[in-house]
Amino acid sequence: MIREELEGIWHIILKDLRAYYFKPPNISWGILFPLVLALAFTLRKPSGLSDLAPGLVAMAALFGTTSMEAIVITFEKRVGALERLMLAPISLEAILIGKILGGSIFGLMISSVMTVISVVFLGVSVKYPFLFAVSLLLTVLTLSALGSLVAVSVREVFEAQTLSNYFRFPMIFLCGVFIPVESMPMPLQWLAYVLPLTYSVNALRQTFTGSLQYADLAFNLAALTIFLLIFMAAAARLLRKYLE
Repeated sequence: MIREELEGIWHIILKDLRAYYFKPPNISWGILFPLVLALAFTLRKPSGLSDLAPGLVAMAALFGTTSMEAIVITFEKRVGALERLMLAPISLEAILIGKILGGSIFGLMISSVMTVISVVFLGVSVKYPFLFAVSLLLTVLTLSALGSLVAVSVREVFEAQTLSNYFRFPMIFLCGVFIPVESMPMPLQWLAYVLPLTYSVNALRQTFTGSLQYADLAFNLAALTIFLLIFMAAAARLLRKYLE
């Protein structure tokens, strides 16, 4: 039973990566959009672009996961492919995990490219590579689960993209990508700390800069884990309700 579940998850990942994710427009969108947005914000202070490196990586993970994750699941719901997957001898949870891992792998690839760009062209360095990898892995898993939750909440692809933009763009400006959360008005700080990207940016920034505080990093990683579990549980519940 466990072997069948793992094989099913693996084949779902391969199918999604080949059919949806590994397309040049998707890859270029995930990389170019964060860079263009960051450049627009640093025209007044070109030297400040290197300070944005952790936020750039987090933003690449955000768009790399949620943009395609929302499209893939919503599209397969519309054409009936998701229902056909249920004919396989695997559980609904395994299907959802396969979808989330497919989006996570693509998001990890996009954010890794952004990391290389930051190191090579912006002159930054990752002080704690292992902790950086753990932080990035939790980030893409959490954001991919969020994309899955959005996808199972709507019926059409354009609805998924619209709903995704409702939280993606506020997260970019509230979660410390461009402006430190501590410098925002208190109501905006409260809002920032109920958004998962805030904890991603905080964790990645510590592993980039070297100003590591283990208790703070552990708190950020724990917060991401809680978000991941909440998003997965909510997505599984909505998906089960849809398939009933």
